[in-house]
Amino acid sequence: MKSGILYSVGDNDQRPWGTWHVLDIGESHVVKRIVVNPGERLSLQYHNHRSERWTAVSGHGVAEIDGTEHALQLGHTVDIPLKATHRVSCTGDKPLVFIEIQYGELLDENDIIRLSDDYNRI
Repeated sequence: MKSGILYSVGDNDQRPWGTWHVLDIGESHVVKRIVVNPGERLSLQYHNHRSERWTAVSGHGVAEIDGTEHALQLGHTVDIPLKATHRVSCTGDKPLVFIEIQYGELLDENDIIRLSDDYNRI
């Protein structure tokens, strides 16, 4: 395990909105494949220790970053700065799949501060 990275390649989880799977880990980054099911969305959240870049690889969705909406579809990329509020939703009839690259000194699934959540996880 790299210092400050509390993930391992192959880690994955089933969430109410879909799934995530860790594809790669480096000195100060983690790469995840995230699948958001149709009609679902992640919590409105921010991170104290990481920034992120999302690149859509299939499906359609909307990324909300600090209150501004950005369309997500094949090849679209959005950057989420440190501490920016954000969420993503799948707006199509097929799952939205995107690659998330996390950057930071501490990369940990517990670095999620939820502000609003459709699944009562606050």
